[in-house]
Amino acid sequence: MNTEKQFIRLNQVINLTGLSRASIYNYIQESRFPKPAKFGKNSLWEYSEIQTWINDRLTERDTAQGGI
Repeated sequence: MNTEKQFIRLNQVINLTGLSRASIYNYIQESRFPKPAKFGKNSLWEYSEIQTWINDRLTERDTAQGGI
């Protein structure tokens, strides 16, 4: 079983979510988005946390629409 965590940079988070840099940091301040981990000067996000966040948004959408 592979238990290594994969980390991604901000530009990859932007590409995955379609959010702007400003929106991502606003959501973080509002506790509505995963916080990055600091590695030296770099801020990196755990890939699985971003995928979970995206999946949660899709679930909210489907629940609000009464399912598909």
